[in-house]
Amino acid sequence: MTPIAADPSSRPLPILRTVEDLRAQVAVWRRDGLTVALVPTMGALHDGHLGLVRRGCELADRVIASVFVNPTQFAPHEDFDRYPRDEGGDAAKLASAGCHALYAPTVRAMYPQGFATAISVGGPAEGLCGAFRPQMFGGVALVVTKLFLQALPDVAVFGEKDYQQLMVIRRFTRDLDIPVRVEGLPTVREADGLAMSSRNAYLDAAERAGAPELYRALTLAADALARGAEADGVLTGIRGRIAEAGFGTIDYVELRDAETLEPVTSVSRPARLLAAAWMGKARLIDNVPVIPAA
Repeated sequence: MTPIAADPSSRPLPILRTVEDLRAQVAVWRRDGLTVALVPTMGALHDGHLGLVRRGCELADRVIASVFVNPTQFAPHEDFDRYPRDEGGDAAKLASAGCHALYAPTVRAMYPQGFATAISVGGPAEGLCGAFRPQMFGGVALVVTKLFLQALPDVAVFGEKDYQQLMVIRRFTRDLDIPVRVEGLPTVREADGLAMSSRNAYLDAAERAGAPELYRALTLAADALARGAEADGVLTGIRGRIAEAGFGTIDYVELRDAETLEPVTSVSRPARLLAAAWMGKARLIDNVPVIPAA
């Protein structure tokens, strides 16, 4: 692979497959005194992902987006095999958003034969999605740590839709002294409020019509909590409202401290209202901030 020049404006988006190619490209940019942002994704990109790329362009001179469906964060019964994949479409979208390179390693490149290392995470990884997908955050910590060490970016950009994941990444980045600034970007939503997600593709027309009720219920509840409403009653109300909208199994609806993700029962400092529930075959997650009233 020949690294591209510092100005990629007239070139097709380079697709890097190996750690060696990735580091060679970053080295060219570093030689020219440029800063680097990393946007880790699992592909099937939508406008939410592209917003992360655009934010990366604001924070650094060059942006790398990675596309890698990470097997270590999926349990055997989950949707790893059917998770949507469209590398060609993803590359075109990234180029249109100003991305400078796509890093798309294979599973073998990320986890070569004999790979035997794991990362255990606690703190913000406990409860919420961590209770229902116990393998997830260890897998996220492993792949993100590898991506950080492979690319050595100045900053990495993640979406707040996966708020617990963002807090876990910030925690282990600090704990392991990884010299990367972790930036969070507010959730990007459809016009009706549904959080953009690759898994929205699993929704049929009727399910898609009911799915935005999750955000509406959380928003109304956050306002009530900020004004001093009793938490248990508010959380029960959310469950009832989204069940009426067609949600089936509700994994959790919880109020947590915005920084530590420890459970709270009242809002005396910034908090986060988080939920995960199933609409048909799609497990939808969402969250909203809760700011105490003045």
